[in-house]
Amino acid sequence: MILSRFNQTRSYFSSMIIKPVQCLKDNYSYILLDQKSKQAAAVDPVEPDNVLKALKAYPDYKLSMILTTHHHQDHAGGNSKLLKQFPVTCYGGSDKVDGISHIIKDNETIPFGDLRIKALSTTGHTMDHICYYIEHEQDHAVFTGDCLFSSGCGRFFEGTPVDMWKALSKLLQLPDDTKVYFGHEYTISNLKFAQHVEQDNQDIKDKLKWAQEVGCTTPSSIANEKLTNPFMRVNLPEVAKLITNNESASVTDVLGKLRKMKDNF
Repeated sequence: MILSRFNQTRSYFSSMIIKPVQCLKDNYSYILLDQKSKQAAAVDPVEPDNVLKALKAYPDYKLSMILTTHHHQDHAGGNSKLLKQFPVTCYGGSDKVDGISHIIKDNETIPFGDLRIKALSTTGHTMDHICYYIEHEQDHAVFTGDCLFSSGCGRFFEGTPVDMWKALSKLLQLPDDTKVYFGHEYTISNLKFAQHVEQDNQDIKDKLKWAQEVGCTTPSSIANEKLTNPFMRVNLPEVAKLITNNESASVTDVLGKLRKMKDNF
């Protein structure tokens, strides 16, 4: 087995740099850098001191915005503190977001140097959840917050299985080579559950071995999630049968049951 097939951790693209910043117990914030304009964006900067320390490694870059995936305090709770030092535009999906100055809508784009940042409304975990899709020529990345994790997804705190499937379907439509930058390091526990669900899935077994060796597993990719994430595979008849004993069950019924299984795992 070639472990490098899961090793998607390079942070350099041809047009941008993405730097993970570990925060709290298991959170990830991120720094997004546009290499042409030398602009920087902070994604879910819950511990601003950690983010600014990481940004010091790039002294030529200037912080120009905050991108917030949703209003939960372990993602948005550092916005106000960071804004006191850097009064930049703070994007988010609702006025529940700490420090919000621009409520962004589904499919709205944000100018950011050479990069195109597109907001994707991905309700389910919360009803204001936004994923940020970044693209430039051959480079593709998405910040998924608590919607999509590596081999898992967020709890349905405010939404329904219908909401979450609509969100996950949007992510499934992104290019396979899109790098997935998620909000929490839950990969090992997610894979143990995934292995419980799909006991004969060799990709899940291989990824679990890899994750146990490397520790930090961000980013993943859309292609990899299609292989190893049961929540992204509920539309497959063979997976539906494993979960509901009915390969013809509706996708949302399968997703709802799978989420309950994970919550009790």
